[in-house]
Amino acid sequence: MTETKEFIPGITEDVNITDKAVEEVKKIMIDNNIPENYGLRVAIKGGGCSGLTYSLGFDSEERATDTVIEKNGINIYIDMKSFLYLSGTEIDYTSGLNGKGFIFNNQNAKRTCGCGSSFSA
Repeated sequence: MTETKEFIPGITEDVNITDKAVEEVKKIMIDNNIPENYGLRVAIKGGGCSGLTYSLGFDSEERATDTVIEKNGINIYIDMKSFLYLSGTEIDYTSGLNGKGFIFNNQNAKRTCGCGSSFSA
């Protein structure tokens, strides 16, 4: 029997992607004819007004040092360096009045920019 752990932002060391975010990833894959065997690559890159930015893309395979998270039929690939910045983060998707897009609730971010697309750790 597998044990299900509750995700607690900032406490749990895993990265959590919400069901809503997974459904949006699946929709994007269908809309853009991305093969089902591709996974979502989540990464941290240098740049942005606060120093680091989030990067999302699709990848055909995992790399040797990736952390792989499977959620509702989608594989999420996170490289080792990015995982250090993303540990305890929840990735969500919103389509509210303030716009739509993926939101990173990252407890490791010490400072974020006004638009929310970059951070510093």
